[in-house]
Amino acid sequence: MAYVPVPKDLTRVKTKVMFNLTKRQLICFGAGVLIGAPLFFLLLRPLGSSTAAMCMMLVMLPFFLLGVYEKNGQPLEKVAGNIIRASILRPRQRPYRTNNFYALLERQDKLDKEVSRIVHGQPSTSAR
Repeated sequence: MAYVPVPKDLTRVKTKVMFNLTKRQLICFGAGVLIGAPLFFLLLRPLGSSTAAMCMMLVMLPFFLLGVYEKNGQPLEKVAGNIIRASILRPRQRPYRTNNFYALLERQDKLDKEVSRIVHGQPSTSAR
């Protein structure tokens, strides 16, 4: 009898388009091949085959990483964006600020008392 493993979390299952690859992987791998293969043939005569192959691999590696790497359900560009945002764009120490509701109520009460004094014609206590 054949045994087929079924994942417990079906939200992580991705539809495969072709060659058991997702659409994202096919696009990223295709872009890598479209840029890497011509680069290899351009560099083959001036640099030699091993150097041209190394240059091709270095150019194609980011495309393959974009297609394959995923952490916590997020692709590489979102993970990298979060790291850049947290480490470079945002300040290291964030001040702790709260909205003090009690202070707001006190200010509102003070303003209400001042308005009622003005309406009733009583002199303010701060003018004395």
